[in-house]
Amino acid sequence: MSSNPNSAPTSAAETVPSDLEARIRRKLTRQRFMHLIGADLTAITPGRVEAELVLGEQHQQQRGFAHGGLIATMADLVAGFAGVTLIPDDYGLVTSDLKISYLHPGVGQKLKAIGWVLKAGRRLQFCEAEVWCDDLLIAKASATMVAIEPQQ
Repeated sequence: MSSNPNSAPTSAAETVPSDLEARIRRKLTRQRFMHLIGADLTAITPGRVEAELVLGEQHQQQRGFAHGGLIATMADLVAGFAGVTLIPDDYGLVTSDLKISYLHPGVGQKLKAIGWVLKAGRRLQFCEAEVWCDDLLIAKASATMVAIEPQQ
C-alpha cells in the first residue's frame, strides 16, 4: 500500500506525449457521467492516470461520507483510462470486473484517484487503483478491462 497519493506506481514514461493526452481528452468528451459528478483527469501518462474531484454535498451518503458508489466510480474511471492509454485509438475498453475495498470513510475536501495497468494483454488488461480523500487512502481496487475491437 502506498503511503501518500503521489507515491503510487508510476510509468517508465515521465512525460506525456502530447498526442496521447489529446487523444484521451477527446475520448473524455463522451464520458458524460464523469462530467456529471465533477471529476477531471489531472495526469495522463502511458499506463497511468490520475483524477480529482472536489467533494460537495451531492457526493455524500446519509452520514456525510463520500458515497461508496462515487468512490468506486473514481477507481473505475482511472483504472479504465489508464488502460485506454495503451490501446489503439479505434479500440474501446470496458470494465469486466471491479473489486473494491473501502478502508476509511471519505470525509474531506477532495478525492484523488490514481489508476495504473499491472499487465496489458491483447484482449485483457489487469489494473489497480487507489482513491484518496485529502491525504488518507480510503479505497483500493483491482479491475479487469476488456478491449473492444473496432467494427469492421
